[in-house]
Amino acid sequence: MEQTRIAVTGIGVYSAIGNNKKEFWNGLIEGKSGAGAISSFDTTDYKSKIAAEIKDFDPQEFLSRKRTRRMSRFSQLASCAAIQAVQESGIQLDTMDPLRTGAVVGTAAGDYENLEAQHQKLLEKGPGFGNPLAVPMIIPNMSSANIGIDLGLTGPNIGITTACASGGHAIAMAAMILKTGGADVMFAGGAEAAISPITVNAYGCMGVLTSRNDDPKKASRPFDAERDGFLIGEGAAVLVLETEAHARARGAEILGYIAGAGMTSDAYSIAIPEPDGKSAAAAMKMAVQNGGLNYEDIGYINAHGTSTRANDKIETIAIKHAFGEAAPRIPISSTKSMIGHTLGAAGAVEAVATLLALQEGVLPPTINYENPDPECDLDYVPNQPRETSIRGALSNSFGFGGQNCVLAFTGPNT
Repeated sequence: MEQTRIAVTGIGVYSAIGNNKKEFWNGLIEGKSGAGAISSFDTTDYKSKIAAEIKDFDPQEFLSRKRTRRMSRFSQLASCAAIQAVQESGIQLDTMDPLRTGAVVGTAAGDYENLEAQHQKLLEKGPGFGNPLAVPMIIPNMSSANIGIDLGLTGPNIGITTACASGGHAIAMAAMILKTGGADVMFAGGAEAAISPITVNAYGCMGVLTSRNDDPKKASRPFDAERDGFLIGEGAAVLVLETEAHARARGAEILGYIAGAGMTSDAYSIAIPEPDGKSAAAAMKMAVQNGGLNYEDIGYINAHGTSTRANDKIETIAIKHAFGEAAPRIPISSTKSMIGHTLGAAGAVEAVATLLALQEGVLPPTINYENPDPECDLDYVPNQPRETSIRGALSNSFGFGGQNCVLAFTGPNT
């Protein structure tokens, strides 16, 4: 039986280095860092005082004032990214069956800023003095729900929360819905805006955030021997997905294909990756096999690459398990070196980077790679972009609790 191919026909993205696809891509190939001092609250007593914040975001570019007042920042980012994706895809939603059009979006945290504000009000004024819309602003599934509201989608609508694998799992789930005939068009991705006192303090207490506060743009340095933790970031990305037959029937431009996905669990720890990397490696192998690809088709891996000591070492081990002797020949880069770790949005934002690398024939670099680590000894595309011609690529996403998702993509001409 011929496999149903899932095409990507639209992309919307917000990141610390750009508020649309063109700005984002230009920032990646320029090796631009989006890091800087946290602007949203006073960080005087915090271990980590820096982040990769989105700049100049105006939700009213796409949403009404009334809508923006009822939505948290992560939901605003999700809906605006979805509207960008609609515009690029050329899809006419008013001609679509709304029951055959849906959304799956990943968010790990939700609205911690509003949660903190409501808690503070409760402490100061007591019960009965809260925002009546606080709950539907805070809960993580509202990134997907609000896309449905803003675009009029009444088909499958699912919020995914699997920590830092959420965006990847959302794309994998949306592709599965399309392959099984559950919809004609799906909007899939992730959104996160969790740079708040409680998250920065909590991650700081875990010891996983960078403390390189004096030089923010050098702080995120995946696979480098001097890495000391991740740079927290915010972002959103939404892809328009449809079966290849549906896309061609409406004359859409195909930007690339989701060939396959691999999903595994470490079943090891709530926070530490399984040291042998075997479950992560299995997810990579599954993505290749599920996509009907050969291992030699994979010419690039967009790494999870958080810039923590354990993650980068174990991901390197996992890639070696997955690809064996071929591992040193596969270019790998971590775009988190530029955009920070966008948590639940990471899998989606990095999927966009992977798709654009295939489409443009250029691999984004890992910036700040200056001191090789003997335990991280693969090709991390250091500091400069690299022109290439490849058939397929992987995007790795690994979340707390050992929840792994790897997406396999092929280019538009495959």
